[in-house]
Amino acid sequence: MKAWFNQHRRALAVTAGRAARAPFAHLFQVLVIGVAILLPLLLHLAVQNLQRLGGTAQADARIALYLAPEATGKDADGIAARLKAHAQVAGYRFVSREEAIKDLRRIHDIADLVDALPKNPLPDAFIVRARSTDPGEIDALRREAAQWPKVALVQLDSTWAARLDAGLRLARALAAGLAALLAVALLAIAFNTIGLQVANRREEIEVCRLIGATHGFIRRPFLYAGTLQGAAGGLIACALAALCVIWVNRQLPGLAALYGTELVVQPMPLQDVLAVTGFAALLGWLGAWLAVSRHLWRDGPG
Repeated sequence: MKAWFNQHRRALAVTAGRAARAPFAHLFQVLVIGVAILLPLLLHLAVQNLQRLGGTAQADARIALYLAPEATGKDADGIAARLKAHAQVAGYRFVSREEAIKDLRRIHDIADLVDALPKNPLPDAFIVRARSTDPGEIDALRREAAQWPKVALVQLDSTWAARLDAGLRLARALAAGLAALLAVALLAIAFNTIGLQVANRREEIEVCRLIGATHGFIRRPFLYAGTLQGAAGGLIACALAALCVIWVNRQLPGLAALYGTELVVQPMPLQDVLAVTGFAALLGWLGAWLAVSRHLWRDGPG
């Protein structure tokens, strides 16, 4: 076990020494990896935040239940009891016809017209908030409520929610496809980078082979180099993504004020940072393994 640790410690020391002798070259290699990872990472962040905002908007979607003109207070109490007991209803508010006409009268352009009406034409209504954010489940609640006694009309504008859901699915598919393509690109970057290092140290490798070094011993420093470059590139991508989030959040207050809301882009959680870094390190290791193995297999077993 001690010998195994000594071998890995030596491989890390060799890798660190090579990086220290050419710091700028390694820095630019890591930056290239980081930028390659950053593109799908930003798209993933955008989809996550749009999904969060979309889920909040869907949770605030209202279903309007308009009662029949002949509905009495007892009928309204019965519907209120149904809504209170319903598992898919998060909350509701009763709007009487008197309250509705008062709200309508507050609209300056039609206040005189409302006063000229012989009687109040507006029905009693319930404004219902669904517990689910799924457009299909919200629409199912609408269809069920439409069958209740003394409910004349149920309105729900669910088209926008369905469009948002479809758009998010498309964006997630695009993010996954882009991530797969750039994973292949990252693998190619690691393969070419480590391949150049192997070519530059061909004589050193041949000497090691002549004195009996195994393939594992020869591979180890290059595998550490690929792994560390990949991990560093992943961390740089996460850091750049965090800077982008900070910059966007500084620009959002002006836009949010125009819409009377509060918009905040959430940064990547720690588990996502660890996943990105680990995946980049794995691709770096795999690219390095392929590059070194190509050289070793070409020169014969050892």
